[in-house]
Amino acid sequence: MRPLHLTALTVASAIGTGQAATLTGLQERRTCLRPSDFGDPAIGGHIGRIDALDSHNLPPGLAEFDCRNNRLADLTLRGDGFVDAIETAKARHGAGRIAVVLGTSTAGIQSAERAFRHRDPATGSLPADFDYRNTQDMFALPRFVRAALGLRGPALAISTACASSARSLIDAANLIRAGVCDAAVVGGADSLCQMTLSGFAALDLISPTPCRPCDAARSGISIGEAAGFALLQRDPGGADQPIALLGYGATSDGYHMSAPDPRATGAIGAMRQALERAGLDPEAIDYVNLHGTGTRANDAMEDLATYSVFGSETPCSSTKGWTGHTLGASGIVEVVIAALCIRHDFMPGCLGVDTPDPDFRANVLIQNRQSPVQRVISNSFGFGGINCSLVLGAAA
Repeated sequence: MRPLHLTALTVASAIGTGQAATLTGLQERRTCLRPSDFGDPAIGGHIGRIDALDSHNLPPGLAEFDCRNNRLADLTLRGDGFVDAIETAKARHGAGRIAVVLGTSTAGIQSAERAFRHRDPATGSLPADFDYRNTQDMFALPRFVRAALGLRGPALAISTACASSARSLIDAANLIRAGVCDAAVVGGADSLCQMTLSGFAALDLISPTPCRPCDAARSGISIGEAAGFALLQRDPGGADQPIALLGYGATSDGYHMSAPDPRATGAIGAMRQALERAGLDPEAIDYVNLHGTGTRANDAMEDLATYSVFGSETPCSSTKGWTGHTLGASGIVEVVIAALCIRHDFMPGCLGVDTPDPDFRANVLIQNRQSPVQRVISNSFGFGGINCSLVLGAAA
């Protein structure tokens, strides 16, 4: 496939707000997870929380969108010169030719949780000020971002569980190639809420300690919140150090509602598709950014998939030890991390690993490595057997 280009990137997670803070956190190997202090403390475990959200307010003209998820999106949009990059793109393409394609798994469901707690005791009616359309609705996120950036192109919400924001790049690429738009804002946001914390606790997937992907004693995930956005265009457009989307793969194996296929059929298929579209052999990939949630089943499946495609030489690791599992936002967060790896010739080893799983055969890094990185494959896998792999590289 002909490469497309990510000409602007911005991110916010528990590591920090912006690319510079993210790079520093990764390089200094600082854990950003802390004992859960959000919602019901009985949930336990650790979370990746963004403290700046508690004091961030939406601009007055966007007050109707106020919820934690949209505040997270707004906080992120304001970083890394992203708004300026969009203004440049609007002058070039026109606001009506820039799409907004964003992923989320929960949208602003915390607003509905609050509304439910304050429903009328006699009638059960939700409070009159609860705005479902602009907060909880899955389309609330792209609706808000389009309004915040002054865009008028097509808008689309993607909700494919933890592959949501990775999938947004694929769907946006198809819109651009079809001529529906000339550029697209891609990425997504997922914020902490009681439903997510309680749901994963009910599945017995919450680790009592900060998550340790690929560790022999790993015991589950740590939930985090994050957002990230990128501007996807046909050419670099004069951007500084643009990153190219070289290929992508997507499969849906439908093995189980929440458990990964232990044979890794879908994950292997997604990675091989991505390499085929990029016109690359596995040896051309310098680093694999694993989905790597920290559960026993997911990490074992992904080790099998990675070894099957890349053998035991290509370095791989998960960065969720820094951010926690940011669910629908994890794909775009890891796209930004992949871009940082390429720009700074850097590979972040898994955080918090004492002993790598002895049954793993892939080349799992447990310490940071300074080494040339030209191409990265980034994996995102979601409940229901959704698998996405993206190949990213330095723009030629």
